[in-house]
Amino acid sequence: MSVNITYFVHGTTTDNEEGLATGWNPGELSELGQDQSKQLTSLVSDKKFDIVFCSDLKRAIDSAQFAFGDIYKIVEDERLRECNYGDWNGAPGKNFKHNMNEFVDTVYPNGESYRDVENRINSFVEFLKNNFDGKHIAIVAHQAPQLALDVLLRHKTWEEAIDEDWRKTKSWQPGWEYIIE
Repeated sequence: MSVNITYFVHGTTTDNEEGLATGWNPGELSELGQDQSKQLTSLVSDKKFDIVFCSDLKRAIDSAQFAFGDIYKIVEDERLRECNYGDWNGAPGKNFKHNMNEFVDTVYPNGESYRDVENRINSFVEFLKNNFDGKHIAIVAHQAPQLALDVLLRHKTWEEAIDEDWRKTKSWQPGWEYIIE
């Protein structure tokens, strides 16, 4: 059998609008982010989920609640957190986001590396495999966990996942599909 995943990113935050990389800071949805999350419900109304998981960071929780809170059980999981940028949580993204490949194996100052995120997401994938076989799961989270799914489930290198990230072309869509086999 398999586990089907539809992955959603949280709505736009006030940090996003200011060009800041929130990292492990909670983050506040902006008015736009609240509207995006509320609109997501109708954009994916043709999909049925068995459960919704989200990061335990405020911006993901709020996005999941706005989009799915009246419809599905939502479970927070810290493994779905964004990468911990350490000293750079909340710093301008332009200062370091162009060098993400440098932090695949090297930790951000007082933070973590993308391999650390991969390990967290791998643990989550194993949890899903063992507990949700045959189910359709929704995830509401962040950039780094989605890139880790590209590495783990689509067999991309970190460099490929980073270079091909939809955020670079601003090609958002209402959910990305992944399968755990």
